[in-house]
Amino acid sequence: MTDDRPLTPLLDRVAGPSDLRQMPDGQLAALAKELRAEVISAVSETGGHLGSSLGVVELTVAIHAVFNTPMDKLVWDVGHQCYPHKILTGRRDRIRTLRQKDGLSGFTKRAESEYDPFGAAHSSTSISAALGFAVGRDMGRPTGDAIAVIGDGAISAGMAYEALNNAGAEGRRLFVILNDNEMSIAPPVGAMSSYLSRMYASEPLARMASLAEGFESALPAPIRESAKRARQLVTGLTGGGTLFEELGFQYVGPIDGHDMGQLLAVLRAARTRATGPVLIHCCTVKGKGYAPAETSADKYHGVAKFDVGTGAQSKSGGGAPSYTSVFGRALTDEAARDERIVAVTAAMPAGTGVDRMAARFPARVFDVGIAEQHAVTFAAGMAASGLRPFCAIYSTFLQRAYDQVVHDVALQGLPVRFAIDRAGLVGADGATHAGAFDIGYLGSLPGFTVMAAADETDLVHMVATAAAHDAGPIAFRYPRGAGRGVALPERGKRLEIGKGRIMAEGSDVAILSLGAHLGESLAAARMLEAEGIAVTVADARFAKPLDTDLLMQLVAHHRALITVEEGAMGGFGSLVMHELARRGAFDKGLIVRNICLPDRFIDQASLSEMYADAGMRAEDIAATIRNALAGRAEVVPLRQVR
Repeated sequence: MTDDRPLTPLLDRVAGPSDLRQMPDGQLAALAKELRAEVISAVSETGGHLGSSLGVVELTVAIHAVFNTPMDKLVWDVGHQCYPHKILTGRRDRIRTLRQKDGLSGFTKRAESEYDPFGAAHSSTSISAALGFAVGRDMGRPTGDAIAVIGDGAISAGMAYEALNNAGAEGRRLFVILNDNEMSIAPPVGAMSSYLSRMYASEPLARMASLAEGFESALPAPIRESAKRARQLVTGLTGGGTLFEELGFQYVGPIDGHDMGQLLAVLRAARTRATGPVLIHCCTVKGKGYAPAETSADKYHGVAKFDVGTGAQSKSGGGAPSYTSVFGRALTDEAARDERIVAVTAAMPAGTGVDRMAARFPARVFDVGIAEQHAVTFAAGMAASGLRPFCAIYSTFLQRAYDQVVHDVALQGLPVRFAIDRAGLVGADGATHAGAFDIGYLGSLPGFTVMAAADETDLVHMVATAAAHDAGPIAFRYPRGAGRGVALPERGKRLEIGKGRIMAEGSDVAILSLGAHLGESLAAARMLEAEGIAVTVADARFAKPLDTDLLMQLVAHHRALITVEEGAMGGFGSLVMHELARRGAFDKGLIVRNICLPDRFIDQASLSEMYADAGMRAEDIAATIRNALAGRAEVVPLRQVR
């Protein structure tokens, strides 16, 4: 360790959770303090999800001290709060490789450790998975208890309620720990958050180890009656029922998630006595124990590298604005000119850039919480009413609402505008957050218009184009991070639907690029021109409808056509080849190559490292073209079928 890293004599004695079970309770609280210091120190060097991890330090220690992990299956919802868990489960020596190439994932990952029984990075999946483990146990599989830890933001999503309903009906022994910190990423919204806040606000309850009826019987008589009265204050029901109890769970809490004594007592009692599903309501503070995080508006949800002493985060140098900020400004400008424009986000107002519009037009921006399915159908209803909704959701999260996109938007031809951030690879968040599939899953839908911005100026124009497009659903995708540094227009102009543009002209080979890899395509063309190969570079702009006039012009005047896209197989290249096959272009010996993401998931690294891994750099594009002109085909080995 370096001199500025914290002293951790107790933590140094922990090779795995079994070591926690040998420690007296008094040492576990001290261990939690050391664990918190270690998390702060590590994330200061790597960046990552700090606030959520700090909020569950004591809870993590208590769970591993009470339950028999990994035989007992601990499932973290989302997984972004798992840094303390990773440190305690044999990965401390690698914690400073977090979110880096060949390092630890920033989320739980089955391939990484037996202590990660279920991988996650999207929300609201933990209860479903834990119930699956419980069924496996009851059917004789070698697994113990199942424990799901889910946040107050994640439990607002419909999938969590589907799982609660099913688990309650099944009646199997199962533990759900509700980590109630009154915040997911942005401040929480919705009736569920208000319900939990009212429970949390009952001050006497936060100091009681257990308020569930089954636990009250273990208390001395005077305390038992006080607990019962307090429980009725929480629920507002003389029968003692809560929403969770109506769903079939035994409800325990709320308890103080930073009081090791309460945590250990409640978890041990629950483990000893439970026969069916139990929900333990645990109140925590996001960013707990680190003042800069506790006082920050977002509780240091996601941070860059930072100075531990001051909390000051490392800032990238000036340069081009991010695509997200460009979208936010362009949307706000359009909203200022059109009162019909509204925006919908699923718990990500700052992450998607709509917070800028919300600051100016708060009544026209709707944060629906972690509920992408609802967000899409909600936007569809607004579109049906005559409004012009922009549904701003990351590509990877829009996947969660695909049925709604198909059934509620596309089938009815409703003009919902989808602003798809984080298109392509995303760096440190890795495969779970990569926007790899939206071209394919939207391009296959009848009546959909699908655009991809080549740079930030293009993005401004696409916002204007979407705002004016009432003929049906329309989507535009753009990557994470900074733009190319091009000059931004004062106002976006409407693009002609389905029309691309020529960026450079040559006579030997044509590159048809979709989206932000246009810069790499132009760089590849310059490399080849130095070798005497003349290259045309075209920006398709639209995956659907295709610019068929441009496409056939390229085919007619070049020996080879290369498509380039920041998306998976089955996307833009496939749409182009379908069109070429329909028009008989392959009957004449046309050379075609598709450059896209490979048919595998790519783990976290820097963006440049990830695109190198994918074979999508300018030099890779140039090499593909050389091989194509030389008649060399890429040989992809067939996967063995097991």
